[in-house]
Amino acid sequence: MNLLGSRDELASMLGVPKEEIIKKLSEVSPEGEVKLVSESPTLEVIEDQVDLTKLPILTHFEKDGAPYITAGIVVSEYGGTINASIHRLMLAGKDKLAARLVPPRHTYLLHKKAAEKGEPLPVAIVLGCDPTIIYATSTRVPVGKEFEYAAALRGAPIELFECANGVKVPHAEIVLEGYIDPVERIDEGPFVDITGTYDVVRKEPVIHITRVIHRKDPIYHGILPAGPEHLLMMGVPYEPRIYRSVGEVTTVKNVVLTEGGCCYLHAVVQIEKQTEGDGKNAIMAAFAAHTSLKHVVVVDEDINIFDPNDVEFAIATRVKGDMDILIIPNVRGSSLDPRGAPDGTTTKVGIDATKVLVEKENFERAVIPE
Repeated sequence: MNLLGSRDELASMLGVPKEEIIKKLSEVSPEGEVKLVSESPTLEVIEDQVDLTKLPILTHFEKDGAPYITAGIVVSEYGGTINASIHRLMLAGKDKLAARLVPPRHTYLLHKKAAEKGEPLPVAIVLGCDPTIIYATSTRVPVGKEFEYAAALRGAPIELFECANGVKVPHAEIVLEGYIDPVERIDEGPFVDITGTYDVVRKEPVIHITRVIHRKDPIYHGILPAGPEHLLMMGVPYEPRIYRSVGEVTTVKNVVLTEGGCCYLHAVVQIEKQTEGDGKNAIMAAFAAHTSLKHVVVVDEDINIFDPNDVEFAIATRVKGDMDILIIPNVRGSSLDPRGAPDGTTTKVGIDATKVLVEKENFERAVIPE
């Protein structure tokens, strides 16, 4: 666990200071090189008699529905399209898993296409690989571009090899080969998701595992639900999307999805305000970029967005409630929000905590002379 458990570790992986993570991610396009190879250390051990209970699949919390694979990258191929993304996978037997497939994510769409034709969707579940691949597969990129994005982040090609079912995967500690059944569904959950609360039980598709391949003495990678690594991997990929979207309407300096907001529901956006209205435009752009975002605060350049006290200072001294707060009811929110409505809608709040430009001198922060 905690392979990428902090922004410092992510910054180290990217080779930039922590404050420049989002700028770096915003500049990288999914156009790196991917190579197909015939050999892999993952093929050191091949097990045709599948028994998933031999793996150290963890039960993390007292009300979990079953042990869960939490760091499994589900690679799927159908109709010439390949996708790779992380899904929670509930142990449902020695050779079965239940997968939470969220519409309209790409694995969900590929399974839907295959199921409409009564066909299984070939998959391979990757456990324990290069951290750049783990990060890339948690990011929303064009379909089929996850490995190219990983290669671009890494600055070196990503090698893929072909599994027995035709799915191409990167070198890893463990790979589970199989297929998603077109019809079979079982109860999945309860499971603790990013908010640290239990998600509801749903009928979800079943993955049948037909073969297990792994290195000798493999290392099993897990992610603690609602832990630092989960928050980072779930939240940071949305920050460049917000950064680019806000950059279309004003000069954006930085973005963070805050830990107190589960790195998913709350954002702080830093802008270089040039005209009145920039703050509110930034609010709307942030909501458009991340539909699960619930509350956003927009601040000036002199506010440290990584310091909750500084952000609260901006709200305390620069916000007039009847003028600087936007309330937007009945809009799509996050299925993970315990306060969301049954139909998936919520009320969003945007706070413009930027200075009034014609009164800038009133907001000058005192400095002790040297």
